[in-house]
Amino acid sequence: MTTDQFTLGAGNQDQFRAWNGDEGHQWAANAAYYDTAVRQHHQRLMQAAAIGPDDRVLDVGCGTGQCTHDAARRAVRGAALGIDLSLPMILMATATARREGLPNASFVQGDAQVHPFPPRTFDIAVSRFGSMFFSDQVAAFTNIGRALRPDGRLLLVSWRSARENDWISVLREALLPGAPAPEMTTNTPGPFRHADRNDTIAILAASGYAAICMQSMDVPTHLGRDADDAFAVLGPLFAWMVHDLDPPAARRAFDRMRAVLRSHQTADGVALGSAAWLITARRSHTPPRHREAGA
Repeated sequence: MTTDQFTLGAGNQDQFRAWNGDEGHQWAANAAYYDTAVRQHHQRLMQAAAIGPDDRVLDVGCGTGQCTHDAARRAVRGAALGIDLSLPMILMATATARREGLPNASFVQGDAQVHPFPPRTFDIAVSRFGSMFFSDQVAAFTNIGRALRPDGRLLLVSWRSARENDWISVLREALLPGAPAPEMTTNTPGPFRHADRNDTIAILAASGYAAICMQSMDVPTHLGRDADDAFAVLGPLFAWMVHDLDPPAARRAFDRMRAVLRSHQTADGVALGSAAWLITARRSHTPPRHREAGA
């Protein structure tokens, strides 16, 4: 897989390889599972976005397109554009829009850090767990800001710290009880890039945004209908944590993981706690400072 059709931002090569390799195919194959897992986060994001019938919406890191599709349903006289590095997910998002009769939803494979969006086009930019992976956060959010009209709105959902998120901390403890937790940095691309409130505010301010607000969002993450359903997806995802164990030890680790998943079975399926930010901001009339936050 190459980027012959679009420009890739500096430092995003690893993300491109992952989301067009096994990881991207795995997410595309389990799209319904992942959308269900974060359904409460999704509902909060769409409520806060308050998309109107004439709005033009940009969905950054759109994945298989649930946010884009829902935005298109609301923007009946407007449009919604989803962008993602992952071709497998873009193809699925496009097919779903066609199947569900959403002609105002469109998708492009590209890197939002550098993609040549038409300037001052979008009223709203949203991202559901998709904006934490840019290598150059200020460059990415500055580029997204150029695509927003003056006073256009930005809404993001991003994870807080790993230790606050049971879906990783509890499951990791089950797999490797007592082992020191790996460092989950907030200054490199990854799921916890926006965990630090002050750093994230500084990134957005340096990128040309104002009225920046970060609200805590503590809602369950839904991991499957039952423990078997949850393990079918999560077992392969968490396998990297036990790759250094011998086979019997790895089997025992996965048995503990299954037990934890069973212990979190509810009437609404397997649910573990999660901690995220709902981040809102507006494009500022003040030109952004072209530097990385904290520099």
